[in-house]
Amino acid sequence: MNHTLRLALLTTLSASTIFSCTDHNIENPGGGNYPAKATFKTAPVLSTTSTGAKVYGSGYGSSMAQVPGEWDSFYLMTDRGPNVDGTNEAKIFPIPEFNPHIAKFRLVGDELVYQSSVEFKNAAGMKLTGRPNLPGEGNAGETALDFTGAPIANDPEGIDCEGLAVDPTDGTFWVSDEYGPHIVHFDKSGKTIERINPFGTGTGGRKLPKVLARRRPNRGMEGLTITPDGKFLVGMMQSPIYNPTKAKVANSRVLRLVVFNIASGETKQYAFLTESIKTLSSEIVAITGNTFLVLERDQDYAGGNPASLVKRVYKIDISAATDISDPENKESGLLFGGKTVDELTDAEITSNNIKPVTKELVADILAVPGGYAHDKAEGLAIINNNMIAVVNDDDFGIVSPATPNNTIIQKILPSTMLTDQNVIYFIPLSKGLK
Repeated sequence: MNHTLRLALLTTLSASTIFSCTDHNIENPGGGNYPAKATFKTAPVLSTTSTGAKVYGSGYGSSMAQVPGEWDSFYLMTDRGPNVDGTNEAKIFPIPEFNPHIAKFRLVGDELVYQSSVEFKNAAGMKLTGRPNLPGEGNAGETALDFTGAPIANDPEGIDCEGLAVDPTDGTFWVSDEYGPHIVHFDKSGKTIERINPFGTGTGGRKLPKVLARRRPNRGMEGLTITPDGKFLVGMMQSPIYNPTKAKVANSRVLRLVVFNIASGETKQYAFLTESIKTLSSEIVAITGNTFLVLERDQDYAGGNPASLVKRVYKIDISAATDISDPENKESGLLFGGKTVDELTDAEITSNNIKPVTKELVADILAVPGGYAHDKAEGLAIINNNMIAVVNDDDFGIVSPATPNNTIIQKILPSTMLTDQNVIYFIPLSKGLK
């Protein structure tokens, strides 16, 4: 497919100074109010297809974090880059060299204004791409193709970044992804410090539990947070993992929540039950060492009948939940009556004395003033005890046709008939988080 390529947003700017912050009550010295929503209105066009579909330099909704010490600034993160579904399990990457990164935005009225970028690099300082990993090292079973339909090479260090946490002790970044799953520790400039996964192909010698390698393709560790004391990473798998098989978990509502001790590398796991087999988790953010916010959603566009949709934020508590981790670290994980926890029914979870994390509804995203038009609510941040922020993934403004045919079309929101954009929604809470 003929196209023009304008990589207007891929030049690295110096990383902003980062200040340590251990709570979410960042002082607002100007006393200004947050708007109901703020939009990234000036995303450049990175590429245009021969049919006129525009690939925008947006895609900053995979995860978000308030910039420590700056009440009006936010880190927003891309995923692996522009891509759409192709035929025969293929993925079309119109910009194969796209470098996943974090961008800093400042809030100016109701607009998100781009400030700078932190590009992700490997330990040698080479830019990472979002291309699929090698088989056996996090590969999702996809055939990666460029705009012309030609195969493109896998990247052993490629990252489909989805979860972002800023370390309160030193301002470095922890990022999780949908491939491995991997957890990658980046310094303030975006250079890899450590890469952790279930395969032993990372750096530093530490691993995630082997069972996580059975994650559903492209449904790896979607959310990642760090406890306020900076001691523990907490990651959420996006969907039930294929453990033991895809068929065995077809009706599962069990998502694995993983607690990683940063100092020792030891892990614990807990069960989170989704509202239905059609919903998944998009993000997790720490309130305290035991309580967290989780964003749970379906995959449908909003704007139709809200009663049929789920885009909600829950407060969860792990303090009384059962640790379901396996001391032997088997590929199957811990078994209960010969079954994996991922295939257990609700009744079997109860009969095996497994206590999932508790859930309490905090906010219905569909109830925001003016309505919520997007499909993918993916980023979540705590502004203060009485307000949260949610950002959507706009997929760089592109999607595949309803029947994939290796082409790209514009991502048009059905309720507005406009191309999707990154929007942060600031949501006041009726009840304090603490």
